[in-house]
Amino acid sequence: MDPTEPPSLLIDARGHRCPVPTLRLRKALAEHTCTTVVLLADDPMAQIDVPHFCNQNGLQLRSSAVDANHWRFVISR
Repeated sequence: MDPTEPPSLLIDARGHRCPVPTLRLRKALAEHTCTTVVLLADDPMAQIDVPHFCNQNGLQLRSSAVDANHWRFVISR
């Protein structure tokens, strides 16, 4: 991430089933001006839903990685 970018926003959606993680992502993007968002989710469907949401909304999925028992998605506008 570019050091001149504002800090990313962290959305912790662990413990919630899809579509809640993508709904929280949508709400955060509507309410905040940050360019990068980190989404944590532990529902396996997030592996499908988050990339699809990004493609449908013109967002860039910068990375998707497994951290312990959840996925960490980094999304940019």
